[in-house]
Amino acid sequence: MFAVVDIARQQFKVSEKTKYYVPRLKEDIDAEVKFGNILLFGDDKGTKVGNPFLSGVSVTAKVLEHVKDDKVIVYKKKRRTGYQKKNGHRQQLTRIEITKIG
Repeated sequence: MFAVVDIARQQFKVSEKTKYYVPRLKEDIDAEVKFGNILLFGDDKGTKVGNPFLSGVSVTAKVLEHVKDDKVIVYKKKRRTGYQKKNGHRQQLTRIEITKIG
C-alpha cells in the first residue's frame, strides 16, 4: 500500500512503517500529524488518482525530530571584476514516520 502525498507543496511517495525527511512542520515532537492532500493511492485492489486530491483517504504520521540538513555553499564570482561572494545555507527538516494510510 502506498500513497503520493502533498506535504508543504512537495510531493512524497510514502508507505507505512517508513521514515521520511520533509520540510519543517510546526508540530511538536511525538505529535500525530494527519495529511489530507492525497494525490494518488494504490493497494492490492488497484490505483485511485485524485483530481486534484482524493476524498476519504488520509495519511497519519508521527513527528520524530526536527533537524538541519547538510550545509549547501553558494559561491558567486564575476571574472575580471574582483567580485566574489560566498554564502551558506542549511535547510530546516522534520523527520516523520508514516503510521497509517487509509
